[in-house]
Amino acid sequence: MEIIAADMEWQALAQKALSGECLTLDEGLSVLEADNDEVLPLLQAAFKVRKHFYGKKVKLNMIINAKSGLCPEDCGYCSQSIVSTAPVNKYTLLDKDTLLAGAREAMARKAGTYCIVAAGKGPTDKELDQVVDAVREIRETMPLKICACLGILKDEQAERLAEAGVHRYNHNLNTSKANYPSITTTHTYDQRVETVEKVKTYGMSPCSGVIIGMGETNQEIVEMAYALRDIDADSIPINFLNAIPGTPLEHAGRTPSMKALKVLALFRFTCPSKEIRVAGGREVNLRTLQPLSLYAANSLFVGDYLTTAGQEVGTDHQMIEDLGFEIELSAL
Repeated sequence: MEIIAADMEWQALAQKALSGECLTLDEGLSVLEADNDEVLPLLQAAFKVRKHFYGKKVKLNMIINAKSGLCPEDCGYCSQSIVSTAPVNKYTLLDKDTLLAGAREAMARKAGTYCIVAAGKGPTDKELDQVVDAVREIRETMPLKICACLGILKDEQAERLAEAGVHRYNHNLNTSKANYPSITTTHTYDQRVETVEKVKTYGMSPCSGVIIGMGETNQEIVEMAYALRDIDADSIPINFLNAIPGTPLEHAGRTPSMKALKVLALFRFTCPSKEIRVAGGREVNLRTLQPLSLYAANSLFVGDYLTTAGQEVGTDHQMIEDLGFEIELSAL
């Protein structure tokens, strides 16, 4: 009887999400604190919502680390930050030919979205010129959706990116507002929110997500989901901390695989119609349970991340096929 009652509870949350109602804090906490025995019925309920909006299609995204290891920010999770001693490659913004080659590789990997990422507080005018030049040629020659992630933007920079053809701009909230000062001190949570709102003003689709496993409480995870619902992020990458030696968070433990699945279900219920992406750290946190993540999420990064290795692309393709799902070949 307890199993049946739990199943009905999760199905009720799915119905609530489908009707556009927001979960209460207690309902959100019940998802995160559910017994591990309830994860499969929980995912079944999340899949009901995911299937309603996205069927069995999976969106693939590919990242290129367009500028590496030269960031003045002190984000505790990042191997490229000024406080990190992790051995990472250091180089200025890649030239146009290299960015174009990355776009062609994204297509070879069956990714519909190509993500140009440059660590830093924000782009210089010269860097923006380089990105704009590359984006224009990609838009003219390839059927790719382009996402840029270049840090905090000025109004004129956001306008130029939009005019060049950038479809989406990523700026993650990363953690809760209360937890933010423990993660970085060189910019604020509010500055992150302001950037997301700014890119919406200039017609770019807002992409913003979180990193789970940085000392946040379960209540803060629910609050993070609420915050992304409130700013109406179209695409929500859910990262799970991959603790890198040489960073301030190097000793943080991994998120248990079953907890990671509950987090994905929570975000599906809270932001039901949005693209929920299983992002960085999925390989080391979800481990062998990665296929189950796609019952709540509808998007993946394929290939490597910024400074850490991802799963082999063919393995991701095979995982999607084995689930009976289908890669969405064009994101346009």
